[in-house]
Amino acid sequence: MRIKAVLFDMDGTLLDTAPDFIAVIQAMRADRGLPAVNEKSVRDVVSGGARAMVASAFQIDPLSDAFEPLRLDFLERYQHHCAVHSHLFEGMAELLADLERARVTWGVVTNKPVRYAEPIMQALGLAERSAVLICPDHVTHSKPNPEPVLLACKQINIDPQAVIFVGDDRRDIESGRAAGTKTAAVRFGYIHPDDNPAYWGADLVVDHPLELRDALDRAICGC
Repeated sequence: MRIKAVLFDMDGTLLDTAPDFIAVIQAMRADRGLPAVNEKSVRDVVSGGARAMVASAFQIDPLSDAFEPLRLDFLERYQHHCAVHSHLFEGMAELLADLERARVTWGVVTNKPVRYAEPIMQALGLAERSAVLICPDHVTHSKPNPEPVLLACKQINIDPQAVIFVGDDRRDIESGRAAGTKTAAVRFGYIHPDDNPAYWGADLVVDHPLELRDALDRAICGC
């Protein structure tokens, strides 16, 4: 079946949001008289969310009494700093333009709460272009459950079999497969060093957005 819609995960797939996470972490450490951390150490755990980033940046056990105040500080700062440095990955602007020229619907399915996701989409001028934005606030179960992807397909009124879901985490691929979509895993996202997208069961694995662009062009035309 010809692809009629593309759904993207947000962090590490459509957008490079790590710079804002890193800026928040560095500011928190500076305020506590601590040196800056290696940026890669933050990028490696972005997919684990605030809990993973705080635990890694401060080398602290999440069960420690000191952990929760750090996590809450991180979230409060990020609320006001979530759309400062974030940007489309190289090649994504061209891909989105291609999809729009081909009249292919595109949207976002993310585990990022709407209070962060919406401001980012608006700041980058993507909110009015995206056909759908599904966040944990909109569903009972987040990815890897298929519910978010199925809800997105329902809202854009396109059969899941005619949709491809693109993500940089195993749970993205599991969610898409369970929903009945085609799936694409991207290696350029926030992949933990010990993980390998080749083992996630995706229909397609790509190393660069331009490679994804070429593959989607073929899928859209049914080639």
